Amino acid sequence: MSSGKAFVIHSSDNVATALTELSIGEVTLLGESPMEKIHATEAIRMSHKIALANLNNGDAVIKYGVVIGTASQAIQSGEWIHLHNLESQFDERSNTLDNETGAPTEDGVYQ
Repeated sequence: MSSGKAFVIHSSDNVATALTELSIGEVTLLGESPMEKIHATEAIRMSHKIALANLNNGDAVIKYGVVIGTASQAIQSGEWIHLHNLESQFDERSNTLDNETGAPTEDGVYQ
């Protein structure tokens, strides 16, 4: 049984974006993925990222066909990718946001 759907924006992406709340289990991939399905290894919130491949610490995380950040730890295929295991290359301040809420922390007070 499918746990939900995720969308791959570009054929070179190594992440997909959850279109629904994902539970552990099979996820249908839509868009530019060479794969039809992937197994989610944990619950993933809608609009968050799921890894399409195993990534080592320091590996590029690719979305939109561009590097959006680097893995800050090893990430397995099917795992949730978010602030707890991704170092963003969009904005250095994003690395100081709260892992659960995305709200600024004292370390990342915007000036």
